[in-house]
Amino acid sequence: FFPSSPPHNYIFSSAFSYILSLALTVVRQEETTWINPWLLPFATTSATCELVVADEMIADAEKRLERFAPFIRKCWPETEQTNGLIESPLTPIPQAQKKLEEQYDVSIPGRLFLKMDSHLAIAGSVKARGGIYEVLKHAEDLALEGGKLVETDSYEAFAGEEMQKYLHQYTVQVGSTGNLGLSIGIMSAALGFKVIVHMSADAKQWKKDLLRSKGVQVVEYADDYSKAVAEGRKNSDADPMSYFVDDEKSVNLFLGYAVAAKRLQKQLTEQGITVDAEHPLLVYIPAGVGGAPGGVAYGLKRIFKDNVHCFFCEPVLCPSVLLGIATQKFEKCNVHDYGISGITHADGLACASPSGFVTRIMTNLLSGEFTVTDAKLYDYLRLLYQAEDIQIEPSSCAAFAGPVGLLQYADSAEYCSTHGLDKAMLANAVQIAWATGGRLVPEENRIEYLNTHL
Repeated sequence: FFPSSPPHNYIFSSAFSYILSLALTVVRQEETTWINPWLLPFATTSATCELVVADEMIADAEKRLERFAPFIRKCWPETEQTNGLIESPLTPIPQAQKKLEEQYDVSIPGRLFLKMDSHLAIAGSVKARGGIYEVLKHAEDLALEGGKLVETDSYEAFAGEEMQKYLHQYTVQVGSTGNLGLSIGIMSAALGFKVIVHMSADAKQWKKDLLRSKGVQVVEYADDYSKAVAEGRKNSDADPMSYFVDDEKSVNLFLGYAVAAKRLQKQLTEQGITVDAEHPLLVYIPAGVGGAPGGVAYGLKRIFKDNVHCFFCEPVLCPSVLLGIATQKFEKCNVHDYGISGITHADGLACASPSGFVTRIMTNLLSGEFTVTDAKLYDYLRLLYQAEDIQIEPSSCAAFAGPVGLLQYADSAEYCSTHGLDKAMLANAVQIAWATGGRLVPEENRIEYLNTHL
């Protein structure tokens, strides 16, 4: 399932050319595409994947979120229209598609959509899926074990004083570059938990300020994400009443993200969009440590199988997931080992080492990766705002490297040819750029982003 050496495939004729290609395209820190030589047909991998994350586990996560809907609806009126479910729009962006084609002299076939997890309720990022789900599951586990409710009760009880007092005995901790900390901190505080968020040097000040305004204790580190996670885990392990949300290893986080796939399927159906062998789906998701894009992509593969092509997008200054899978070193891979700084304006993606759990799962499921310069992030941000009046975080804009680069690079164009994605097929395709954060950005920061030129 996880081969120890590169396979003989349509791009890499030997281990030597594989390694040489990686060295030339990634270590030079230039924009590029990398096609995953370990990708296998879904039927070949599904049974093994099922042993790690089964469909029943994803269905159980979906039901749990439905049970919590009355609580969420009561505490966050903005979820009224979705009946307490945290979901984002799937929005066609034809004007942005046209401008991208014009500005970069490329063809973006099919229809381009923006999956606006940037505008998810409560936390304003994709982390509202996995992060909030894990906190809700932990609260439910404690309440059930403590005899404070049964599953058939209304979960609106979690907004009550008695339940909040009960949960206040416990602490939730997490290490984060920003958005995961926001989702964990906001939801944990709303449930009554004590909360400690360990923030790396990459985290934006406004995110720290927002957390503190919610009563969250923020511990700052001058080091990177890995240090914040390690210290947070150590601090939590020392307290028997503390629970650590582990972005590098958590199955519960992964399940929360995976639920997005079934909801996306419903949105596609509602818009009259078919996904099958003649109508492929291509999805581009920004990647940091890998948890959110891994969970989303895994869920999509389980539903659409080989009719969906999942690509991750990372900054050239921190392509840790790419390197983790490409070298098969997984969590032992660190961008610093390849002379790459890991310091990027895409703060939400600044994770020097990837999740070993996710990189192993995605080894045979991920189609490939696109990398993007920091300067291009701001170019994409301005283009989207000017074309569609939508503003997202710089990190989110990494997703546009996918549709822009798909036919621009020889390797990704060859991928399309090999997988039957010819001109006619791509004309029927739906391409989705997954926007991962942005709604909670303060206005002064939005203006700063629009005026940043690198």
